[in-house]
Amino acid sequence: MKAREWGVLLVLSGAIFLEGIDIAMLNIALPSIRTDLGLSTGSLQWVVSAYVLGYGGFMLLGGRAADILGRRRVFLAALLVFLLFSGLGGLAENGATLIAARFITGLAAAFMTPAGLSIITTGFEEGPKRDRALMVYGAIGAGGFTLGMVIGGLLTALDWRWVFFMPVGLSLVLLVAAVLLIPKAARPERDGQRFDLLGGLTITAAVVLLVLGVERASHVSLEWTVGTVAASIALFAVFAAVEKRHPAPLVRLGILKSGSLLRANLIGMLFMAGFFGFQFLVVLYLQELRGWSTIEASLAMLVIGIDVALAPTVTPKLVRRFGNAKVLLAGLAFAALAFGLFQTAGADTSYVGMLPSLVAMGLAFTLAYGPLTIIATNGIDESEQGLAGGLLYTSFQFGAALGLAGVAAVNVAATASGEPGALLDGYRAAFLVPLAAAVIAVVIGAFNLRGKAAAAQREPELANA
Repeated sequence: MKAREWGVLLVLSGAIFLEGIDIAMLNIALPSIRTDLGLSTGSLQWVVSAYVLGYGGFMLLGGRAADILGRRRVFLAALLVFLLFSGLGGLAENGATLIAARFITGLAAAFMTPAGLSIITTGFEEGPKRDRALMVYGAIGAGGFTLGMVIGGLLTALDWRWVFFMPVGLSLVLLVAAVLLIPKAARPERDGQRFDLLGGLTITAAVVLLVLGVERASHVSLEWTVGTVAASIALFAVFAAVEKRHPAPLVRLGILKSGSLLRANLIGMLFMAGFFGFQFLVVLYLQELRGWSTIEASLAMLVIGIDVALAPTVTPKLVRRFGNAKVLLAGLAFAALAFGLFQTAGADTSYVGMLPSLVAMGLAFTLAYGPLTIIATNGIDESEQGLAGGLLYTSFQFGAALGLAGVAAVNVAATASGEPGALLDGYRAAFLVPLAAAVIAVVIGAFNLRGKAAAAQREPELANA
């Protein structure tokens, strides 16, 4: 790749890294935020839920907006909004301001992330060059998820507000670099067709209600959850009816006929459900049961970040030899191994005893994230690359919400008291949730290989990249 292409790739990879650390850092800062702002448990939950709703609810709209309005234009505008409202979150003096800032920040990420991914998938020709670019992009993005806990712990030890101010500084650097490096492109042709406003409203409302139902499931009554999910399903049906009749649909339903795309999105949802649920439980286990400090817990997770070094160096070689589907399957198997191994952790297990599980999680990200991104976007028409990215990251976000809600509900139900033995039983029961998600993902990944389903995907050759 040329120097300018590397520059564009690093800017866009920096944006997905920014989005990843923003989520991870907040999770570890929540106890300090609650203490400083005097938030109730319900209000604290909304600090997380507001971002999830903004991000997951508007992702498809953001991806399609990038295709219609111009990817560079949408990316720059969303990055600027992300910068401004991250700063507002750091300046918040009450819960309402912080929750509002998190919602708008999530909404900005919903437009920024698919726009950035589609700039890569349209700016680098399909083949070895694009695959290598996506490997680097995936490695840096995964690093945001895995290193965010460590960075968040260190910043929270200074002041939780730095968890919001640090992204402001990084966003500013990325914004200046993006203006200078990302080439301008002509506004996409819309052939005089109007924007699918009704489709945008119905799909956004449907996804918001679905994410809300899952995210709040452990905090509200069963009737409320069932009603919310039922309303979401009804809106999805309305959306499908609208898209069938609209001359320029927000989501061309034919794109969902791609088996590889559907499997990639389902695997992505399960993978992120497992990872976020696992990460949440490990932090609780270390801090609540073992009494480790925020910094100690953060540094314990550092080893998961090995993917930052391995994904762009080792994974391309493995993909060249074995293909995307097999490497992805190996990554999913490592995730299942990681979750299974942590089941053996007890009340006095040493860090060395936990290390195999954490290393396996790092290897899972190393092998899974890049090939998954490639499979989800390969073979998709250039005019729909933003939509494909939006679908993938919607799956990621919904999976994260599903995983967190699932482990929280099981943990609460299985913990009989606050005694160490009861806490450990609750954690072990909850760890079965990410394990089950990973096992199901492995099954789907294995099915992906049957009958040469990979023939619908192109097995990339990276040797000449």
